[in-house]
Amino acid sequence: MSLDDASRAAVDALKASVAALAPQAFGRVAVLMGGESAEREVSLNSGANVLAALQARGVDAHGVDGLGALLAALGRGERFDRVFNILHGGAGENGVLQGALDALGLPYTGPGVLGSALTMDKIRTKQVWMAEGLPTAGFVRIAPGADLAAAVRSLGLPVFVKPSTEGSSVGVFRIASESDLAPAIAFAATYPGELLAEQMITGGEFTVGILGGVALPSVRIVPPGEWYDYHAKYISDDTQYHCPGLEGDDEAAIRTLALAGFRAAGCTGWGRVDVMRHADGRFLLMEVNTAPGMTSHSLVPKAAREVGIGFEDLCLAILAQTLEAGRA
Repeated sequence: MSLDDASRAAVDALKASVAALAPQAFGRVAVLMGGESAEREVSLNSGANVLAALQARGVDAHGVDGLGALLAALGRGERFDRVFNILHGGAGENGVLQGALDALGLPYTGPGVLGSALTMDKIRTKQVWMAEGLPTAGFVRIAPGADLAAAVRSLGLPVFVKPSTEGSSVGVFRIASESDLAPAIAFAATYPGELLAEQMITGGEFTVGILGGVALPSVRIVPPGEWYDYHAKYISDDTQYHCPGLEGDDEAAIRTLALAGFRAAGCTGWGRVDVMRHADGRFLLMEVNTAPGMTSHSLVPKAAREVGIGFEDLCLAILAQTLEAGRA
């Protein structure tokens, strides 16, 4: 994979710094996983992988199930020097965890309060991108109790309907025709939060991992079905991943856009930016994941391998960001 000179230099420096790290530098590490969100099982899977990787490299790492358990342990006088946050959704990505750990002076992986809270809300993230002149798919906000069918019709089919503050394709409905509306309407009747209807983009699905100030090679996702749903993400072995997803100027453009979207949303450290390509060739920012998956099907590890960073080194590189005074 050919990176631009600056990115290649940054990756080489990252590899060198990881190689020079002494496991003792991290002290006692809590790998925070599980929790109470709809993404609990995926988080437990990711967390087990991260925990095993850190322990394999000699880090004094311990698994902790959820923010409540971590705060209880700290309240009992148990000591942790830093936190590897791999809580997907909920308190792990909405700024609650980040605010609590900031108050305790405990370093943690991933973006801080602002970036986490903002990007957990897809609607507000899109509003920021639009204000910054960054491209994103058209959408309509659906307030609790609002007429979902009317919102969908105002945008025009086909669309996706999704919760503004969930991840892992939880509660996502693909609506290609009027006959597809009923399940989404039933879900909306019981869901307490905001939803959005978003234009369905069909030109290609991509994601770009961010590690420090570097946008990793893009990954093109080709699901076996019509779209990249929960089964395609975490269960199916038939989903295809192409890394790098593009070549030449297109690859450079998608990586530049992803990094700009990440920074515009107030994010630092590491994360993942999902991007769609319109049929006319335009790239559109879709959403940011501030605690990406680290399962066997996950995409940031795939992109890191493309530039010669294995899973254990990736985990160390992410954790090493907690040693830095400031994060790119």
